[in-house]
Amino acid sequence: MSSFPSIITPALLSSIRSRANLPVNTWYFIAATTLSQLNRPDEIQKVYLHALGQRPLGAEVAEDGPPAVPSLDEKRDISRRMREALIKAAPVTGVPKTINALLELKNVTPDDLLDEPQGPSPTGRPTDVYNTPITQILKRGQDFFEGIYGKITKRVMGQMDRSGTEDLGLIARLVYGYILSNTNVLSAVETSYVMIAGLIPQDVNPQLKGHLRGALNGGATVEEVKAVRSIVMEICIASGMKMLDDQVPAGFGWRVESADL
Repeated sequence: MSSFPSIITPALLSSIRSRANLPVNTWYFIAATTLSQLNRPDEIQKVYLHALGQRPLGAEVAEDGPPAVPSLDEKRDISRRMREALIKAAPVTGVPKTINALLELKNVTPDDLLDEPQGPSPTGRPTDVYNTPITQILKRGQDFFEGIYGKITKRVMGQMDRSGTEDLGLIARLVYGYILSNTNVLSAVETSYVMIAGLIPQDVNPQLKGHLRGALNGGATVEEVKAVRSIVMEICIASGMKMLDDQVPAGFGWRVESADL
C-alpha cells in the first residue's frame, strides 16, 4: 500500500469517465498512461478495477454509483488496451515506469485476462520481430509517422537526423516501426491519445504540440482531443502538479502553459 496521498478518488473517477466528447472506451488507458508518467503505478490498479466494474476493498462508491459490469470479452478488451497503452507509452514515459506500471496492473488482473508467453499474441509483435522483414516494419513505421506529422514530416525527422547524432532518427524509426505503428489493439488515433497522456506531465510542449495535431490528422475532432487533454490535466493537478513561477528554477509542474489546440 502506497504511503502517498491518493490521486484517484471516486469523484475523480466519476469526472474523467463521464467527460463530454471523450472518445468511447479510452478514459481508463489515458488515465493509466498519465499515472505511469507521474510515477504513481500504485494508482493504476484503482482505474483498472473500476473499469472492470469492481472497486478495491473498503473503497467508496463513485458519486454516480458503481460502474457497470462489463462482459468477459469486454474485460479482456479493457485489459489488453490498458497494457498496450502502457507499452506504447514506453518511448515517451520511459521503460522503467512502464515495467512498474505493468507489474502493478498484473497484480490485480485475473489470470484469464492475462496474455502470457506461448499464448496467442493480441498485438502480433512476436511475428513483427521474428518473422517479418525489417524493411516492411520500417516502412509501416514511416507511414505511421507521416500520418501523424503530415506536411512537416521531413522537417521533424530531419531535425532528429541532424541532432548531432543520426542515431536519434534511428531510434525514432525503430520505435515507430515496432511499437507505435502496430494498431492491432489500439488504433492510430488512440495511440496519439497515449502520446498526449504521456507528454503533458513532462512539460514538453514541442513534442506535445506535434501529437495534439497528430490526433487530428488521425481522425479525431478538436473537441475529442480537448477532452483527452482535459482529463490528463485533471489527473496531473490532482497529483500536485501546478504552474511554476519565474522564481522556481525546477519542480513538479509546468514552466509554461501546457499546449492546447
